[in-house]
Amino acid sequence: MSNKSEFGMLEFTIGQIVYLKTDYEQLARIVTGIYIRENSVSYIVSYLTEEYTHYGFEMTSGRDIVKATSG
Repeated sequence: MSNKSEFGMLEFTIGQIVYLKTDYEQLARIVTGIYIRENSVSYIVSYLTEEYTHYGFEMTSGRDIVKATSG
């Protein structure tokens, strides 16, 4: 699910729940910030008390149930 904004290049919005494509536990994270650079966009995502920076291609808005249950 991609959200278009006035910037025309944002895939996710602040407050949106996202999952990392490579996370086998498929833990829910929340987008808490967005870095907009000249040639790229990255997202600050929070899980519990930690914040991490990821690119949009690393994240998805849908949980991968197969990955989460097949450990």
